[in-house]
Amino acid sequence: MNNLTISFIIPSYNEVDNIANIHMAIKEEMRLLHYNYELLFIDDGSTDGSVETLQRLAFCFPEIKYLSFTRNFGKEAAILAGLEHAAGEAVIMMDADLQHPPSMIHELIKGFEEGYDQVVAKRNRKGDSRLRTFISSTYYKCVNKAIDVNLSDGEGDFRLLSRKAVDALLTLSEGHRFSKGLYSWIGLEQKTVSYENVARENGETKWSFSKLLNYGIDGIISFNNKPLRLCFYMGAFILVASLLYIFITFFQVLKNGITVPGYFTTISAVLFLGGIQLVCLGVIGEYIGRIYLEIKKRPHYLIKQTNIKEREKHEVY
Repeated sequence: MNNLTISFIIPSYNEVDNIANIHMAIKEEMRLLHYNYELLFIDDGSTDGSVETLQRLAFCFPEIKYLSFTRNFGKEAAILAGLEHAAGEAVIMMDADLQHPPSMIHELIKGFEEGYDQVVAKRNRKGDSRLRTFISSTYYKCVNKAIDVNLSDGEGDFRLLSRKAVDALLTLSEGHRFSKGLYSWIGLEQKTVSYENVARENGETKWSFSKLLNYGIDGIISFNNKPLRLCFYMGAFILVASLLYIFITFFQVLKNGITVPGYFTTISAVLFLGGIQLVCLGVIGEYIGRIYLEIKKRPHYLIKQTNIKEREKHEVY
């Protein structure tokens, strides 16, 4: 038995049909790899009996640990809770829906043994619609030009992190967390392994279009102030264009006399400038709102129940 301990962080929300399946799949893989391990399920306020299932499994299998939130705090809070409570020298983060294939575990551990602090599983877009593939590809191309870190299409939370990487992430205490960006921000040695896209076996995805859109906006806002700079540039450009227009109009008045202004010119100017102002106010409001939430320093999550005791945080089966 290898002395290395692997902690699996598995955020879950209404995944009662998948919890036992992913446990058995990981258990089978780890039996072949001969490593110590723990499975840390983070129940994000489920309402489908997930907690009861975790309690039954934890009674029978000592490697299963769980945290249950008082309500749904979101996946980012669940990831943070897992990182704070994981006891292993290495951490593997996986979704509970089995779209992150457990068969990749040995590849992740192999990369860790080679000395990498981050071993990232990158999925292809096989099975996705052309529209979704196009939108995703376009988003990553645009966002990488706007933010200060580099994001790669297909790379998500499915990855192995060394204890050094975990400790680095835990030093980042911001309230609005965007883990994809944080993984890139901390740097460290990284290896990428590829796998084919896997369809969900049970249940429905929790990512609606609106949630994906908000997540995309978080990615843009969280790691740079370029949108604010863009507002400044647009304002400066419009100011120069307006001054030029005023100068030309004034020159024509001096030359030709006063004429009746056209409705189209007036309404176009009002709508255009009004739209620019609203967009700029929206961008500024996003940043002010984040500052407002950050200074409150509320906890990222609240735990309703768990089978992890303070003295057991470093006991792994």
